[in-house]
This record gives sequence, structure tokens and C-alpha cells, in this order.
Amino acid sequence: MSGTVHSQPDAPAAAPETASVAGQCETRQRATTRRALHHYVHALFWSDAAVITLAMVVAHLVRFGPADQDVTVFGAFSQVPLSYLPFSILGGLAWLLLLGAYHTYDESRLGSGTDEYKRVAGATLVYFGVLAIGSYLLKVQFARGYFLIALPVGLLLLLIERWLWRRWLNRQRTFGRFKVPALIVGGSDTATAIARELTRRGDTEFALVGACTANSVTGQMLGDTGVPVLGGLDDAKRLIAEHDIDTVIVTASRHMTPKRVRRLSWSLEPGRRHLVLAPSLVDVAGPRIHSRPVANLPLIHVETPRFDGRTLLIKRTFDIVASGVALIVLSPVMLAVAIAVKTTSPGPVLFRHKRIGKDGEPFEMFKFRSMRQNADQELKSLLEKQGTTDKPLFKIENDPRITKVGHVIRMYSLDELPQFINVLRGDMSLVGPRPQVQAEVDLYDDAAARRLNVRPGVTGIWQVSGRSDLEWEQAIRLDLYYVENWSFIGDMQILFRTVKVLFKPEGAY
Repeated sequence: MSGTVHSQPDAPAAAPETASVAGQCETRQRATTRRALHHYVHALFWSDAAVITLAMVVAHLVRFGPADQDVTVFGAFSQVPLSYLPFSILGGLAWLLLLGAYHTYDESRLGSGTDEYKRVAGATLVYFGVLAIGSYLLKVQFARGYFLIALPVGLLLLLIERWLWRRWLNRQRTFGRFKVPALIVGGSDTATAIARELTRRGDTEFALVGACTANSVTGQMLGDTGVPVLGGLDDAKRLIAEHDIDTVIVTASRHMTPKRVRRLSWSLEPGRRHLVLAPSLVDVAGPRIHSRPVANLPLIHVETPRFDGRTLLIKRTFDIVASGVALIVLSPVMLAVAIAVKTTSPGPVLFRHKRIGKDGEPFEMFKFRSMRQNADQELKSLLEKQGTTDKPLFKIENDPRITKVGHVIRMYSLDELPQFINVLRGDMSLVGPRPQVQAEVDLYDDAAARRLNVRPGVTGIWQVSGRSDLEWEQAIRLDLYYVENWSFIGDMQILFRTVKVLFKPEGAY
């Protein structure tokens, strides 16, 4: 008994020591992350140097061969022979300096968005533009072919190299590496929304340490995000120092007055800690967001989504050309699938199904038949048995109606190849929201109905993000993101990802 009584006071005394050890481990981890990011930037720099050197060498070999060549100079130095070698070396160094001047090595710009690529392209174009103007003014005649080769080769290699590095970095971040500690400060609802978006994607640059909110109890979690509430708004400065926070993410709240935000920004160590203002905007693509300084206020302008004549013409032209080419190139595959369907089960080769298209107009969608005959008549009873008659996305797991050949062609989406005919006819687009049946459309709310503003697609953002494994709310959210933020480049990315998904057919049934 005596030993028990005396051991009780010792427990609280150990807590500060444990917290101190945990804090030291946390600080060491932060330092390790920062060193790793610095090493990544250094590796990126030397990789750029290697790519630029390769571009210069390729341009020289293609234009002149292995022999050196003299630059033609007019004027006072016209008698002095100048070879391309020193010009190439100095030019490569200038190119690298411009990449640095355009902030392409800033850690905050690496890993996401298109800003990194735009800056790399901008620095490259400025370099060659200045070189062209300088050679004209100084009367130095370079071989045009040399630079006409170096420019596209160098720019292409730089973009590919940056893309490969980005894939590697994002892959590392999914394992928790190369992430900087971040603290969310703001209202509980907005902080939860931001935390949910950041934790949903494992490849973001932020490792959320916790949150300081105006109306939550310390120790609670922000909804279902797993991010703990560490304190109130007044605790932010202390927690930033305690947890060695790299980035403070401020969310909208009536308590986060301009004065409070300004004082919080003043408390951050310049160049080492960063402040990010997160507006109450989700699912809005970067190109639609612009900063507009008005009366010394950094106002954010969000362009409304629109599909004007030029946009529709570009999308429709690409659909016609690409679907026509696809039908020609894939005709042997389609013939093989048709023979397999016809010879292994009774019934027609093509399955014609009424779907709802743009503006709610019905159309007949073509697919290779993957189920036994009269499968539609069994759908209602199977949904009732599954207990999902009141939910959209009428999917049956382990569907007994699917034939053996149907399982194979569904796994690799071969049953959807005839939809290129729908694209050619104008019923569908190559990329767009999933075409649904009338019964599913009847369950739409006002938000989901916006999916009908565009043509449905053979593939889409939800197909490359989980396919049938997605819940209805997730599929709708992805389709609405596509509708609100359509771009031609975005369509190309989805098509590229679709090809990758076909070789890893998870979520297809």
C-alpha cells in the first residue's frame, strides 16, 4: 500500500519529460524534412543543368556535327574567331540563372499545379528571346538552325524532366515524406472543410499537425478528418513555435478579423514560415481564380464556368477526329469482341440502352452486350435484394447476369468501344460525366442536375478516380468539378489517365 501511495505523484511529473522528448523528436523530424526538400531542390537544379547541356549538345551535333564552328561577328570584333563552345557554356549558365530568377526552384511551387511548368516555359522563351534580340543589336550572327533545335528540344526535355521529378515527389509524399508541418487557423466548419480536402489527397505538401479554431473544444477532432484541435485562435502563435510549424493556413471565420490576420502574419519568421489564406472555395480549378487588387484589397475573382461557341467547337472537333480515328484503329479489336460475344451466349452483339444526355435529352447508347438476354427485367429484383433501390448508380456487385465473356470485356472496358459511334453522332463526348438512365436522373438534386449541362462522356474524371468503387456523392462531386472547370488540357489528362486505368482495372464490375 505504501508503495502504491508514493507512486501516484510520480506519474504527472513524468508527463512534461515525455512531452519534451516528443517535442524534440518532432523538431528533428521537421529539420529532416527541410533538409530533404533542400536536397530535392539541389537535385532538381543539377538535373536541369544536365538537360540543358544535353539540349545544347544535340543542337550542336545536329547542326554542325562533331566539328566546332565559329560564330560570325560583324563590326570591331569581326576578325576575332569565336567558337560556339564558350557561347554554349555561357548560354547554358544564363538559362539556368533565368530558371532560378523565375522561381522555378521555390519549394512552395513544386509538386502541384501548373505554375512550375509555366515558369519553366516562360524562363526558356525569355532566354531565347533575349538571345535573338541581343544577337541582332550586337551584330552577332548565330546559326538559326542551332537555336531552332535547342529551343524545342530543351523546353521539351525540361518539361518532361520536371514532370518525372514531380511524379517521384508526389509518390514520396503519399508515404509521408517531404511534407511540411502545417497548422489550420479559423472557424471550425471552414477548417474542417479544408482539412478534409487536404487529407483526402495523400500527395499534398502539407502534414496537418492540428488546428486552432474559434468554437471547438481542445482535444476534439475536426469532423472525421483525424486532425486534432490544439487550441483556440489566441493559441496560434504559441503552437506555431511549439510544433515548429512551416505553414499557417488561415480559413474564413468572422473571428479572423483583418487585424488578427495581420498580427498573425507579423509573428511569422520571414522566409522560414509561410501564411496561406484559404478562401471558402473548393472544387474550383486554379485557372478560374485570379487575384484583383482593388482599393488595396487583395480580392479574389472567380470566373463563372461557361461553354461558349469557341469552347464547344474545339471540344466537338476533337471528338469527331479522335472518335473517327479510334473506330478505324480499334476495328480489329471490336470485331474480335463481337465474335466472342456472339459465339458464347445467345442474343444480339450490341446492347442498346436509353440514357440521358445533354440538357436532359434521351439518346440510345451502344455497348457490346456483356449480360444475358433480358437482363434489364432482373434489375429491380436484384436491387431490392441488395437494398439499393433508392440510390443512384444502379450497380450490382457480383452481378449474376454477366456472362463469362462479359466479365473480361467489362474489366478492360472493351464493352464500351461502340460508344465511339455515339461520339461521332454527337450523342456523347470522349470525356464527360457518366451517362445515366432516367431512373437515376430522377434522383438528382439541383446540384447533380448540373451534370446535364454538358454531353456525357465515354470516359470521365470519376472513371479514372475509382470507377464503380466510388460512392454516389463522390462520383457527383467529381463530375461537377469537371463541368465547372472544363479545359482542353484537362480532357487530355483524363484520356491519358484512362489508358493507365485500363491496365489496372480496379473498381470495374
